[in-house]
Amino acid sequence: MLKNNIFECLTTLLDTHHARYRVMEHVTGGRSEEVAKIRGTHLGQGAKALVCHVKGNGCRQYVLAVLPADQQADLAAIAQQIGGSRASLASPKEVSELTNCVFGAIPPFSFHPDLKLIADPFLFDRYSELAFNAGSLERSIILNAEDYHRIAMPELLAFRKIADQV
Repeated sequence: MLKNNIFECLTTLLDTHHARYRVMEHVTGGRSEEVAKIRGTHLGQGAKALVCHVKGNGCRQYVLAVLPADQQADLAAIAQQIGGSRASLASPKEVSELTNCVFGAIPPFSFHPDLKLIADPFLFDRYSELAFNAGSLERSIILNAEDYHRIAMPELLAFRKIADQV
């Protein structure tokens, strides 16, 4: 896969599977709240994709963990469910190597064989469409949530922090 070809990979994949989506070009937003406002979507519609490194108990696994942008990930829960003893966010270098994207531009799809895709089930509970940066901080895709689930086929694992745990 070519370095700057994530958008083309995404749209080809979505078109091949007859997904219901639209592309939006926009100015770069800093935080998830700003990007949601720019897109005209709710914060919870954002599909936040975090690259994590799970280690321990003989486990060494990179994970692309996807959850709603208004939630926080419980890294310990990710580690436990993957079979490791700890998890951390991957370094910028690891993120770049595994996704060909910079922080904030990572779509909720894994195109790398060493990057396991998981999603918190809460991602599908509230909205019929998900929004995410499509390999660029200036381009988003708003995708039907059922189509995302059907095409990406993430393993569903509960790993969002619950309010009283925060």
